[in-house]
Amino acid sequence: MLAMQAFTGLSVFSILMLMALGLAIVFGLMRVINMAHGELMAMGAYTTYGTSLLFEAYFPSLMGIYFLVGVVLAFCTTFVFGYFLERSLIRFLYERPLDTMLATWGVGLILQQCYRQFINPRPVSVPTASWLQGVWQVTDDISFPMSRIFIIALAFVTALLVYLLLHKTRWGLLIRAVTQNREMSGAVGINQHRVDAYTFALGCGLAGIAGSSFTMLASTAPDTGQAYIVDTFIVVVFGGVESLLGTILSAAVIGQLQTWLEFYLSGSMARAGILLLVILVLYFRPNGLFATKVRR
Repeated sequence: MLAMQAFTGLSVFSILMLMALGLAIVFGLMRVINMAHGELMAMGAYTTYGTSLLFEAYFPSLMGIYFLVGVVLAFCTTFVFGYFLERSLIRFLYERPLDTMLATWGVGLILQQCYRQFINPRPVSVPTASWLQGVWQVTDDISFPMSRIFIIALAFVTALLVYLLLHKTRWGLLIRAVTQNREMSGAVGINQHRVDAYTFALGCGLAGIAGSSFTMLASTAPDTGQAYIVDTFIVVVFGGVESLLGTILSAAVIGQLQTWLEFYLSGSMARAGILLLVILVLYFRPNGLFATKVRR
């Protein structure tokens, strides 16, 4: 029972981490509160759903790899949408956090209605690839679904790639420079508007990967993202908005707490317990539990 609960917590952690990484990058760089982040997760899930329908209709012999293609397409779709959203709306609302929050909330409502109108108002599911249908039988009493193992592995690989992008590439150097000191980065010639656009798109792309992974856990509905957006904001604030490592650790803590509290208590009491813990932590550490110390 302990092993299965811990494994379930890892599954929740993988989705929260993928969602929170994108949100932490966007909020940490541009101080933009993207209330449409949940709908971008749903966009990634629907992209994977559309990929499964495409492969079923035209490439049935390749159904074994449709999910891998769906993950890539989910990232590309939400990346492109995020880029155009930043260029057409977000860039006019910098330094206006309330306006940005209301505008992105409206975008989220529009996306929800588009999903209902043009895709399906009811929850949809995707078929599990044949190589993800089995279980890993550790002992006679402990077995882990291969689909969830794959999701956890995908989350760690994605986190590693984000780390390499931010710390081992020139583009990551530009992102960190703008994040740490926007005025000085502009003074040395960094094109801040370009960095903002592609970084916002990257955060949206990570939400798409989270949505694609979510299809392996549950059905996707137009309002699926709303169930995760609050938890995602909690993860980002709890860990520290300027620390990606803190975001990952925070997602791990909250994922495990949510799983264990829901096992022993009701779902509503589990949520209340997590919120109470977050309030206590932020009272003593306003910058987050794992926030890095910086000179202001």
